[in-house]
Amino acid sequence: MAGIKALISLSFGGAIGLMFLMLGCALPVYNNKYWPLFLLFFYILSPIPYCISRRVVDDTDSASNACKELAIFLTTGIVISAFGLPIVFARAQVIAWGACALVLTGNVVIFGTILGFFLVFGSNDDFSWQQW
Repeated sequence: MAGIKALISLSFGGAIGLMFLMLGCALPVYNNKYWPLFLLFFYILSPIPYCISRRVVDDTDSASNACKELAIFLTTGIVISAFGLPIVFARAQVIAWGACALVLTGNVVIFGTILGFFLVFGSNDDFSWQQW
């Protein structure tokens, strides 16, 4: 039952984050510019390196693993790029600064939700995401 409550709260967090992203795009105050929707690619790409490294790497090693560190490095690059893209758009005056603030708020919520997903379902117990 704890897994269902966690899944519902994570989906609620994802919906709130996407709401902030869509508000940054669709509000008429910000001229209805939908360029920040390119961040959806970053949301999809961010967990992929870590998921691949968890499948490839054997966790019996207590020492540091180069594959896992590379996956964390790539994930960090994707997340930083997702935070940098709206700022670049705002500096180039493609979107307004208010829209940039809404999109960055959505980024914090979405990436917090992704992190929460891996913290809740990342262990190899009864509620592991690997069983899906």
